[in-house]
Order: sequence, then C-alpha cells, then structure tokens
Amino acid sequence: MAAYIRPVRRAARPSRPSVPSVPPSRPHSRPRRGAAGRAPWRRLPVDASRLLRPPCRAQLAGRSRGPLPETRGRGGAGPRRELAGGGARGAGGARAGGRGRASRGGREGRGKALIMFRGEGSLPGREPGARRRPRRSPPLGRSFVRSAFTKIPEGSFLLTPSLQLLLFTSNTFDVISDDAFMGLPHLEYLFIENNSIKSISRNTFRGLKSLIHLSLANNNLQSLPKDIFKGLDSLTNVDLRGNAFNCDCKLKWLVEWLGSTNATVEDIYCESPPEYKKRKINSLSSKEFDCIITEFEVFQSLPYQSLSVDTFSYMNDEHVVIAQPFTGKCIFLEWDHVEVMFRNYDNITGTSTVVCKPIVIESQLYVIVAQLFGGSHIYKRDIFANKFIKIQDIEILKIRKPNDIETFRIAEDWYFVVADSSKAGFTTVYKWNGNGFYSHQSLHAWYRDTDVEFLEIAGKPHLILSSSSQRPVIYQWNKGTNEFVKRFDIQDMEDAYAVKHFKVKEDVYICLTRFIGDSKVMKWGGSAFLDLQRMPSRGSMVFQPLQIRNYQYAILGSDYSFTQVYYWDAEKAKFVKFQELNIQAPRSFIHVSIDKRDFLFASSFKGTTLIYKHVRVDLSA
Repeated sequence: MAAYIRPVRRAARPSRPSVPSVPPSRPHSRPRRGAAGRAPWRRLPVDASRLLRPPCRAQLAGRSRGPLPETRGRGGAGPRRELAGGGARGAGGARAGGRGRASRGGREGRGKALIMFRGEGSLPGREPGARRRPRRSPPLGRSFVRSAFTKIPEGSFLLTPSLQLLLFTSNTFDVISDDAFMGLPHLEYLFIENNSIKSISRNTFRGLKSLIHLSLANNNLQSLPKDIFKGLDSLTNVDLRGNAFNCDCKLKWLVEWLGSTNATVEDIYCESPPEYKKRKINSLSSKEFDCIITEFEVFQSLPYQSLSVDTFSYMNDEHVVIAQPFTGKCIFLEWDHVEVMFRNYDNITGTSTVVCKPIVIESQLYVIVAQLFGGSHIYKRDIFANKFIKIQDIEILKIRKPNDIETFRIAEDWYFVVADSSKAGFTTVYKWNGNGFYSHQSLHAWYRDTDVEFLEIAGKPHLILSSSSQRPVIYQWNKGTNEFVKRFDIQDMEDAYAVKHFKVKEDVYICLTRFIGDSKVMKWGGSAFLDLQRMPSRGSMVFQPLQIRNYQYAILGSDYSFTQVYYWDAEKAKFVKFQELNIQAPRSFIHVSIDKRDFLFASSFKGTTLIYKHVRVDLSA
C-alpha cells in the first residue's frame, strides 16, 4: 500500500470533542468509492519519529467507542475515514479516538503525523510490541503418477525453481539424465518410487543442496554410479529398498559410503552374484571386493623386426637392447624423460645378429653379440669415446649357430653360456677373468640346443638346456670342481623349444614351450618337476613368465594366432586366461620399469616391435 504522511495542524483545546460534519456510517459498512474510482483514504496519527505501522481496522474498532466518522475525500471524490490515534493522548491529557476529533485550532496531536494507506479492508500491520506468530506453509510440490513420459531429461524443472517436493510414482520412464533436477535449490523431498528405472546418471542430483529426503525404492536398479550422492550435504534419509542390486565392484563405493555417511539408510540386500544373494549390503566390507585389475595397452611401436630383447641398468638409468636379424644391428634405447618415450641412442653393427646380451661387471658395460654368420663378438662401452669397442671374438669352432645366451653369477665370479643349435656345435660356458671371457666348460655336445636357462633350486645353481632332439636336461653346479654336472632329464617333454622359470614365494616353477602340441607349466616337487598345467600351442616359440610388481604373468606367443597372456591365480595356484595381444611371430618378452611406469617389450620376427604399457584399472571407479 502507498503511504502518505501529512502533519496535523495545532488545534485549541476544546471543551468537548468536536462532532464530524458528515454523519457516521455503520460500523461494518463498506466504504464507497469516489467518482474517480479511488479507494478511500485512511488517516492514523503516529509518532513521526518512528513511523510505526498502524493497527488493523479490527483493533481500531475494538478500541473506539463509536463508529468511524466519515468525511469527504479530496476534492469530493469519495468518502474518507479519519482515524484519530487509536488511544493516543493529546497534550492536554484527553483521550482522542472514536468520540470525536480535535478542532484544528487546538494543541492536541502535537508531534504527531498522519499516515494514509490507500486500499480497502483491514489495515496491514500489528500493534507495537505484539509478537509475530510464525506461520508454516505446506511445501510447494508436484506429483507425477502413471505419466506417459519415458525419460526425465536435463533441466526439466528450470521454470519451477520454488518446488520443495517432487513425487514420481508408477511411471514408465527408465532413464534419468544428468542435471535432470537442475534449478531446484529449495527441493527438500524427492520420491522416485515404483517406476521402471534401469539407470541413473552420475550427476542426476547435482545442485540439490537442500535435499533432505531421497527415495529410490522399488525400481529396477542393479547398480548406482559412483558419487551420485556427492554434494547432497543436507541429506538425512535415503531409501533404496526394493531394487535388485548386483553386488560387484561397481557397487563397492556404495558399501564404503554406507559406512561413512550420517544419513539414515534403510537396509538393502544383494540380489546377485549367487555368493552374495540376500546378503545385507549395509553389513558388507569393502575388503570383500577385489576390484583392481591390470591390462597391457600399446604404448609405442618401433618400425623394425627383432629377435631378442634385453634390459640392463647402467650409470643410474635403465636401458634396452634389441637384436635386429635383418639389419644385423644391436639397437640401444634409453628413456626420454622429457618426451616420455623410448629413443635410440646407439647401435652395434654386425651381420645376422640374433642375440645382444648385456652384462655389467664392476660398473663396466659389456655386450655379447651372437651372429649366425661372421662369428660372435664381445664389445665394451667406452665412456670417453662414447661408443662401443670390440674387445674379443668368441671361438668360432665351438659356437657355430648361437641361439640363446644367459648371464649369471656364482659366488664372486661372472659367467655367460651360449646355447648352440648346430649339429657340430657345443653349448659352452664362459668365465670372466678380469680382462676378458674365456671358455670354462663345454656342455651337451652335438644335441642342437635351442635355449638355456639359469636358476636356483634349493639354493643351488642349475642350468636347463632345451634341445630339439631330446628332453630338456638339468645340470647342477658342483662346488668342488666349479663345473656343472648333469643331473636328470625332464620327463614327457620331448621337443621343448625353450624353458623359462619363475618363483611364487619359495616354490619354483618352469614354463616349457612347444611349437606344436601343448606347452606346460611344471612345479618342482623336491626331486623332479611335476606337471601342473597345459596350454595349447599353435606355432609357439616363446612361453615367457614375467613378474610386474605383485603380478605374475606368463605370455605364450604364437606365429598363427593371438598371443595369450595368462595371470597367476593365487587361490587356484595356476594360470588363468587374462588378455590377448596381436603380435606377429613374437620371439621374446621383457619387462622394463622406468619412472614408476612398467612396460612390456615384445619382439617380432615378421612385424614391428611393440612396447606395451602395464596399467592398473579400478573396476569400482
């Protein structure tokens, strides 16, 4: 209402109250409108310094002893009621009010002002000093029951920001989008019950900071996206009953949230998998979920074929050397910390190189280069010239067709052994004498060895030689003679192309590769290796076990199919299928760890050399 303030003129103190010139109207009669259609003016004397709101008409009527006098409005436009102070006393002490009004010449009303309100009916306001009663209005809400829509899209309620309650019951929609309830800052109650909801987006309830009660009961939900309740700081009650929850890794976050939230959540139960059926989700522990998995993803491709791949530590850095059979080179790679990739920094040029085997002795790097033609050689890294220098030739009469090289250390002495696959060759052990390597022992003459593996069994050094003409042979180190002595064969494994070993805790296992047939995993039983597991081989020339951090793998290559990666299952105590890799004719695999990253190098005899990155994936994310 518009208020107009007009000072009251001083009036002489009358002997008796003045009588209005216009007869008063009935107490409950409605004032007439003037000719101009304006509402009558009401006048009330109040303290001009404080300008208190005037009392309502009912209060004034209760205090006055007579009807409100009616006078003409301004310019004779209509009736006007004038209210004299509602019980206020004038300067002379006489009560002003319904008995009449003071004459203009009197002193009554000194220091007062008239506030005029335009309008009809009771006047707004309350008595001074009166206490306001709080009034609670019912929440403003909207309900959708058996509606025909199939989705709640983004921003569906932007035009109704004052809603405090929403109810969706017995509808057919099955999707709730991100930000579906955006623009509802005052929403406190949200009931989405008995619908056909199959999925809810992660940001469905984003922005509902005033929400205190949320019900998703009796829907078709099997899971909930992680952090769906994030930002709902006022939430005190959540109802998720009546849903067929699948208690897998995607629901692990909910188990953790139930253990940390202050909101009251009704008991909910698992429907699947079978081992969790009818179990109370509120009582589950996050430790019951094993949700971290790993995988190999392609990180870098090297545009050349390769046979052997080896890694070594030198001058506080990790390096990789790759044998290229067609170019006859040993390619040396280092990690570029700026570009975050592997780059070539040096090479050794030869002829038909099949193996480049590094060995670091007393901080000096040596590389044994095995070649099919032109003999094999030993190179030394000259740090002053910053290049490799040939220091020794390997006797060509014993090493005619090298196929594999293994380096090892027994006590304080360094050795390497070369497996020779020619009909007239000898698998030979070489020993470091301080200036170079010399022939120490010849093993397994005339058997065309294709692979050699060094391992320790019961704390004693052993060698396993694989041959295309007989079963793998195990040699044991004799401390008295400082030579290897033949011990026994591995039964039922004819034509094993290669043997590689790994350990799980204190148990020793070996992976035996067959080109056609079944490759095997065997376990040391105290006196012999015993069969543990068989894997079908189709053109396999490598079955390489690898340990990357706490994960044990075995990779079975194939010339005719995908390479199979197996993961060691500790509970089953055997390998299980893990991943397939597309590598053309793989020949070797090696693990390289740099800058807290783990890589898998895969050589390829017919395609490009591939570098895979070992990544950990959290299925609960």
